[in-house]
Parts: sequence; C-alpha cells; structure tokens
Amino acid sequence: MPQDPKIVMVSDTDLFKDIRPYRDDEVAGAIQRLIRDDEFIGAIAKYRFSTLSGIGGPLVKALIRLYLSWRWRKLDSVRQIQLEVATYMEKMIKSTTSGVTYSGLDKLKPGEGYLFISNHRDIALDPAFVNWGLHTNGLDTVRIAIGDNLLRKPCAAELMKLNKSFIVKRSAKGPREMMKAFSELSAYLRHSLDDGHSIWIAQKEGRAKDGNDKTDPAILKMFYMEGKRQKIPFDDYIKSLNLVPVSISYEYDPGDVAKARELYAKATHGAYEKSEFEDVQSIVQGIVGQKGRVHVSFGEPVRGEFDNADQLATAIDRQIHANYHLFPNNLLAAGQTAQVDPAAAEAFELHMARIPAELRDLVLSMYACPVLNKNQ
Repeated sequence: MPQDPKIVMVSDTDLFKDIRPYRDDEVAGAIQRLIRDDEFIGAIAKYRFSTLSGIGGPLVKALIRLYLSWRWRKLDSVRQIQLEVATYMEKMIKSTTSGVTYSGLDKLKPGEGYLFISNHRDIALDPAFVNWGLHTNGLDTVRIAIGDNLLRKPCAAELMKLNKSFIVKRSAKGPREMMKAFSELSAYLRHSLDDGHSIWIAQKEGRAKDGNDKTDPAILKMFYMEGKRQKIPFDDYIKSLNLVPVSISYEYDPGDVAKARELYAKATHGAYEKSEFEDVQSIVQGIVGQKGRVHVSFGEPVRGEFDNADQLATAIDRQIHANYHLFPNNLLAAGQTAQVDPAAAEAFELHMARIPAELRDLVLSMYACPVLNKNQ
C-alpha cells in the first residue's frame, strides 16, 4: 500500500530558516533594516525623486526614511505587509494596465494549499498578478519561489522574504550541494502545502523570452524528491500536491525589446553578457511599463496517470497553452489578421514601429508563439 503523503511532515519551521519567508515576529526587525539600508533608500530616491536626488541627495534620503518610519510604524505581521503591497499593486494596475481579468478562480477552495505552476513572462509581476486575483477573491496569497540570483542585495532579500517569498538556491555548486538544496526545497514545498499554504513557482528557470511556454521536467523531479524520500510512487505523490497550471497573458510585454535584444545577441554573437543589475532593471521595467490588458487563467488540478516527469510536463503544458488568453497582438503576429479589429491592428502596428528593425521578427515571433502552441 502506498504511504499517505501527509503522514510524514516536517514540523519545525526552523529546519527551513535559510530559505523560508519571514514570520510575523520577524517583520518589525526586517522593516528597520530596510529603513537603515542606504542602497534601498537610494533606489527609492533615484526612481521617485530623480530630479532632486542629485542636488539634495542626503536631505531627500533623510525625508524618505522619516516617511517610511511613519508609514510602516504599525506593520508587525505578514498580513499587514501584504495589505500594504496591495495598495501599491492597485495603483500599478490603474496606471500601467487596461484592466486585469481572471478565470478559473471559482474552482479553488478556501483554506486548501495549491501548488500553482505558471508560465513565466515577468520576474515580479507573474506571482503578483496571481496574488491579486486570490486576494481580491477572498483567498489566501501564495508563498513565492524566487531564485537567489535576484537576492544579491540585502534589501532585495528583505523585501522578498517580507512578501512571502522563499529562496531557490540556484547558485548551489557541485552535485552534492545542489542535491541538498533541492531536497530542502522539495521538503519545504510539502511542508507548506500540508499546512494549507499555497505555492507559486515558475514552470522553468528564467522567463520564456521567446514566448514559448514549456515546463522543465527538472522542476517536477525536484517536486518529487520528498516523495521519493518517503518511498511514495511518483503518480501518488504528484496527485497529493494539488498541482494547478496557471496561464498568464500580457497584451503588451514591457520587456519585449529587452528580451529580443538578448535573443538577437545570442543568435548573432553566440552569447549574451547580462549586466550586474539587469534583473533588477527588468523588475522595474515590468512594474512601470505599459502592459495593456492582462489575463490570468487558473487551470484544473492535474489528475491522471503519470509514470515520470516528462509525461507530467506534457500535461501541464497542455493546460497552460489551452488556457492562454490570446489578445489581438498574438493573432496579428501569427498572421491571423481577419479576426482582429482595425483599431487594435493599428495600435499594434504603432508598437512594432517603435521596435528596432533588427529585433522586429523576434518580437513578432514572441507574440505569435502562444497562438502556435494553442493550435498544436
């Protein structure tokens, strides 16, 4: 008889201290460290008060610290942090989108832990839009998987761990260290789900810069490491994870030119050298850039008989592709012009005209790929 996956649980959360998000009793200390962090305050000064930060830098930073100390003085729980984030999220949606819509939320049960595995187009906004849909529909928000490559600055780690992010140790070197890191991560996922906490994780490492959403079986093998340790068959363990594919669609990708530039460099020069803080720049670009309409589709919990990770990846991809919401841009890029309103076609034409000529085919391919995947 296969063992019940929920029988063997990890009860001591400090076993995961290196990777877990902050708890309520750690919030106040993390906030104080952020307010004292000169790089964090400097980044706010640069992006919010760029015209003043050069002339009156020290004064601007002092005023920002005073404001944040006042604004955040009563924040002492993760929920309060998330409500604070929600106010910024609402402003961002109003100023940079033409509306965010959802489907499939009615199939989710309150209080149940789900392992949401989604396509990946934007570093910060993908899980943020998932969270917004859950939050505005009375469901608990997710714990977010984030690579340690994004946490090189102490303030970045503080911000992410305050917002229910846990760390994926991508920088682990050597087979033994990597095995230990992934085993810990797999156990943490199991622990979270058993406690009723939902998880968001991307279907593969890194964004789908070419628009082709494909699940990496290695991610699914990591999911199973804890099940393998408990000697639970692959299929039984996967069913216990409440694995739900999520499709996130952006009408306009704020990072389409940057992604195309990277693809172009690899195609023409064989390599692309990422700058030191390019990931941070991509996060900012995604937040402040115009996105048009956004749609998030929650699929059905993955059920079926799967002998291995490759079969499971195919099933996940099938849902992500089928549920991907196609905007006029996608149809136009794929040459399906007859189905598109002339005003939408004109808007996309203007968008493409602003893209450097050598990158246009790559950007068109990026927008067309979801149509090709959906029609397979």
